[in-house]
Amino acid sequence: MYNMDPETCLIDYDGLERLALEHKPKLITAGYSGYSRDLDYERLRKICDSVGAYLVVDMAHFSGLIAGGQVKDPFPYADVVSSCTHKSLNGPRSGIILSRKANGVSKAIDTAVFPMLQGGPHNNNIAALASAFKTA
Repeated sequence: MYNMDPETCLIDYDGLERLALEHKPKLITAGYSGYSRDLDYERLRKICDSVGAYLVVDMAHFSGLIAGGQVKDPFPYADVVSSCTHKSLNGPRSGIILSRKANGVSKAIDTAVFPMLQGGPHNNNIAALASAFKTA
């Protein structure tokens, strides 16, 4: 877990980097539900690269702001991006996981999700997702 600087109330990226260098995690997750600032994805990417970690961004609470261009886009920096679709995308209760094929994690995610965890395809839900994504 990374902390906030008590003076600025911003994420302490220097502290995060120190923790990453000390513990060498395989994955660093970024995301928020109650943080009123934008994330520094470029800095997060550099920290991940310095220790060989994947960068996973959970954008469930702010995916609508990303779609609307109001906050930074994590896709150029993240290895995996996840979100639900019913909070700020105004879609059905569902989730999405997006990943880069080049980093090798896509196959592991696909194998874990389908057919193991994913429920059956529900055409009404797929249509509602398509409508929400088009609107976004």
